[in-house]
Amino acid sequence: MNPESAPVVFIVDDDASVRRSIQDLLSSVSLRSEAFATPNEFLDGQRPDGPGCLILDVRLPGMSGLDCQRRLAEAGRALPVIFLSGHGDVPMTVRAMKSGAVEFLTKPFRPQELLDAVQQALERDRLLRDKRREAAGLKDRYETLTAREREVMELVVAGLLNKQIAAKLGTVEHTVKIHRGHVMAKMKAESLSTLIGMAHTLSAR
Repeated sequence: MNPESAPVVFIVDDDASVRRSIQDLLSSVSLRSEAFATPNEFLDGQRPDGPGCLILDVRLPGMSGLDCQRRLAEAGRALPVIFLSGHGDVPMTVRAMKSGAVEFLTKPFRPQELLDAVQQALERDRLLRDKRREAAGLKDRYETLTAREREVMELVVAGLLNKQIAAKLGTVEHTVKIHRGHVMAKMKAESLSTLIGMAHTLSAR
């Protein structure tokens, strides 16, 4: 695995000893990490384009961990988050988990507990990145369709038969079959159900 694609675990905690101990722990299992004392330091920094996750102290001077998580999401830079707190309470945990946190650990935490949460977070990020790449590829393929092919695709996905599509578009069934074949080939759809799934993905973007 090259350095650009290796996962990176980001750590934001105002306690230098906590940052060091987490980095040592991650290093012991060959995981790269970058540590920051404040959310602003992290938010202002450049992030490598690869899988990652964020270990974030929920109570920080200035911007809170929850605010940092929200800022990341608003900037389109969302990462799976593992919250740490020495003062964990139920409402805060609920807010963190509702915001999509992978885990909420109370200090002092067991090392294995944190490592398990990190592996879960990294796997979640890999899956999200794969989905984003798949959706981008799907959009690129859709852009290659002609205007008429897009019309045919929409009607096919809506469940119309070729003769019904021909009547609706004022053409003949044979022409619809040709357009339909082009749509299936360009979209790389192996079946009608696959094409329907692609259409749903495109409409959700």
